[in-house]
Amino acid sequence: MAKTIHTREYRLLIQLLRQLRIQAGLRQKELADMLGKPQSYVSKYESGERRLDVVELRQICQALGMTLPEVIQRWEDWLA
Repeated sequence: MAKTIHTREYRLLIQLLRQLRIQAGLRQKELADMLGKPQSYVSKYESGERRLDVVELRQICQALGMTLPEVIQRWEDWLA
């Protein structure tokens, strides 16, 4: 079994988060500042180098002005 960071599902989640960040008009540095993290944090999860846990995912969603359920529903729609 492939590690979950390398699955289609995880890649789509990361693509969605990147798209939502761009749609929000935020650069990686700006989002990272909102999260109280270095820019490399956003870069690493967007490149698949770093895996997100559910708490981090929720914080990212909130910084993007969305709820975790909203983002999960969009992700589910992409997976269908």
